[in-house]
Amino acid sequence: MAYIDYYKILGISKDASQEDIKKAYKKLARKHHPDLNPNDTDAQRKFQEINEANEVLSDPEKRKKYDQYGENWKHADQFESQQQQYGQYQSGGGDSFWSASDDGSGFSDFFEQMFGSSRSSRRGSYGFRGQDYTAEMHLSLKDAAQTHKQVITVNGKNLRITVPAGIADRQTIKLKGQGGEGVNGGPAGDLYITFIIAEDNKFKRVGNDLFLTVSLNLYTAILGGEQMVDTMDGKVKLKVKPGTQNNTKVRLKGKGFPVYKKNGEYGDLIVTYSIDIPTDLNDRQKELFREIQRLN
Repeated sequence: MAYIDYYKILGISKDASQEDIKKAYKKLARKHHPDLNPNDTDAQRKFQEINEANEVLSDPEKRKKYDQYGENWKHADQFESQQQQYGQYQSGGGDSFWSASDDGSGFSDFFEQMFGSSRSSRRGSYGFRGQDYTAEMHLSLKDAAQTHKQVITVNGKNLRITVPAGIADRQTIKLKGQGGEGVNGGPAGDLYITFIIAEDNKFKRVGNDLFLTVSLNLYTAILGGEQMVDTMDGKVKLKVKPGTQNNTKVRLKGKGFPVYKKNGEYGDLIVTYSIDIPTDLNDRQKELFREIQRLN
């Protein structure tokens, strides 16, 4: 049975402090934990080696014995006589990570010859935080304008969430504890949902303001009158001043998009008039326009 260099396995020097050992072990154990590397036999093997190295080096008595005999361990006939003495340390102290399937028998022959069986040495464990998940939710502009419930499926799990009115395109919100399950009793990860809001065929959103282009017939633009205009919550009737020019803009206060998480606050709706020039005039209409032209 070959000598195993536990210091090399943990990537530390022989004069490393207990705190150095603890930090090195926690970092490597998290990286190679079987629950975080499913079906990875190399990671499982490495995880066992790391546990074994920590089992020895984190225990001052075992570390002393290991440092004392090292590569000459096979010639230390006192190992067997001391084996029972060191057994008292197998059930306490130190920091160890274990996979859910670990039966405590994964340590090397080198370890068991030097320190005895590890089957009863299972100890307290550190928990790993679960993996964070990311997801996308697609909404229409109308959906994003109102607080409502949505169901999203993440990793095979259905979650019913509340979408706040005024959510922005590409905005990401965090749902704490809705990510992957923790390892060894560690906390669950978080879920990050990014909202994708589709372009609307009528309204353009800029921040909390909405922009709308409305066709205005030539006669109303010249003579004035009324024009029905769509808003996010219904239609409103606007008065049109005589002589309204093409691209005239009208601002409707508070008729825009709801402000995120500010109940009762809204942006504005900016209406742009596009004068509709008639193209299918009959002879009588054309004659009237010629008469107006002559008068001017």
